Amino acid sequence: MRIVIAGGHGQIALRLERLLAARGNEVAGIIRKPEQGDDLRAAGAEPVVLDLESASVEAVAERLRGADAAVFAAGAGPGSGVGRKNTVDKGAAILFADAAVRAGVRRFLVVSSMGADPGHRGDEVFDVYLRAKGEADAYVQSLDSLDWTILRPGTLTNDPGTGLVRLEARTGRGSVPRDDVAAVLAELLDTPGTSGLTLELISGSAPVPVAVKAVAGN
Repeated sequence: MRIVIAGGHGQIALRLERLLAARGNEVAGIIRKPEQGDDLRAAGAEPVVLDLESASVEAVAERLRGADAAVFAAGAGPGSGVGRKNTVDKGAAILFADAAVRAGVRRFLVVSSMGADPGHRGDEVFDVYLRAKGEADAYVQSLDSLDWTILRPGTLTNDPGTGLVRLEARTGRGSVPRDDVAAVLAELLDTPGTSGLTLELISGSAPVPVAVKAVAGN
């Protein structure tokens, strides 16, 4: 498959690129800064320099044409303010989804966040973040032209992955290594039966392939 990942230099995205490339897929990662390109090439991915905060839908669609799947893994990051939660975590996700529709890319994965909710209340930066992620998720869920899956991990850690997870519509709070998030994303891409599902993810006791097959009904 050819897979295009938005936020290609993110911690989860770089892990996912390595996994997908190792499986023989053709991977491209969208990045804002040319100097990030070497890290993507080292992970086995083709760097595509494009700013999703300022690009047009058509410009993004051009980068997506010919892809078999798209993954939105971009984020404004922990040091960003309210404005960029709306322009990246919400705005760029909506733009990327619209571009996928225009490019004819049906399979679409979103790396969201546990607690994402368009009705979330509060004015702190994290409240705005959860609301922005929830609004973006709701927009993607409304698009019949996409075979979407939304993944909402719990608290992310840099602990080594265990390959053992809990993946359900509702898991309850918990943490999960970024390694395991990437492994679940890679498995979801190979499991079209998970289309139309919004899933929470934390560490658990099920091997990743088993957990994904279970939610797919296999």
